[in-house]
Amino acid sequence: MHPSESVRCAIIPVLFDGTGYRSWRCGVLRALFMKNKVGFINGKVQKPALNSPTFAQWERCDNIVTSWILNSLLKDFADSLQYVNNTKELWEELQDRYDETNGAKLYQLQQEINDLAQGNLDITGYYSMLRRLWEELNTLDPNTQCTCLYNYGGKTKMHKAEQDRKLIQFLMGLNEVYTIVRGSTLMLHPLPTMAQAFSILVQEDKQRVVKPSTRMNLDAISVKENFRKNYSQNKRTNNRGPSNHSQQDNRTYLFLDINKANLFCNYCKKTGHTEEKCYRQHGFPHNFKFTKGRNSGSAAIAHNNCEAPMDHAHGTQSLTKDQYDHLVRFLENI
Repeated sequence: MHPSESVRCAIIPVLFDGTGYRSWRCGVLRALFMKNKVGFINGKVQKPALNSPTFAQWERCDNIVTSWILNSLLKDFADSLQYVNNTKELWEELQDRYDETNGAKLYQLQQEINDLAQGNLDITGYYSMLRRLWEELNTLDPNTQCTCLYNYGGKTKMHKAEQDRKLIQFLMGLNEVYTIVRGSTLMLHPLPTMAQAFSILVQEDKQRVVKPSTRMNLDAISVKENFRKNYSQNKRTNNRGPSNHSQQDNRTYLFLDINKANLFCNYCKKTGHTEEKCYRQHGFPHNFKFTKGRNSGSAAIAHNNCEAPMDHAHGTQSLTKDQYDHLVRFLENI
């Protein structure tokens, strides 16, 4: 026993609360193995005779291991086990109380595995939950652990078949957004492990996050460059005098359309104007131009844009410098 080893420490960070005994048991065994004290719970380190010179040393070590295990339990559970005689008795008592090795527990775990789907979980949470259920099932069912001394290839094949079964179960529970990746994974030969498939899905998630952002930035840059080019051309045209009204009007419409993008009419349920300016509610002006008559199909077009565009007869208009600066700031925030 090392002098630094104290009886007050808990050998695992998670205290046992009556549930998840198998996982707690694995953590305790791993910690005791690192401290070379597993023999006190499996009986390999026998209790010496009372007159043996090693009895005092054995008793001291046994009490320390018992304290470690009790400190790894919640207080209510530890209080009911304070009067055990040694570590081996304590370990067997915990196993008799909480180790569920019956068919009902196996049925419950297998049902949870079959019913588990990703749903609202992210890919990491779904993988971790399924992996935990598989590990708990393996520790609960001793028939899954091969104890053969010799390996003629059958053990490797059985292990591969088990890995493939876990992979299929994992892929079946994925959301539909991973349909393409799932199909690509199933086309691989040999099939990857569940951990390798998880790595592929994580990389796909990262690419899905990067692509929309990149495309949005490229679209914003393209719009800003086109607008600057059109504004410069419009400015040169104004310096030469009015020549092409349609080009100048289009620049104005671009600015007006952006300002009207958030408007909505509660009367005709269309965007681009408010109810106070809705021609469907208040009537079309006498100079509104229908290309095919008021009752023809073009009326439906006018219905979609119930607020008439700027009348060309009012003269040519172009963007001012303040309007241009405002629009550039708007595009830079996209």
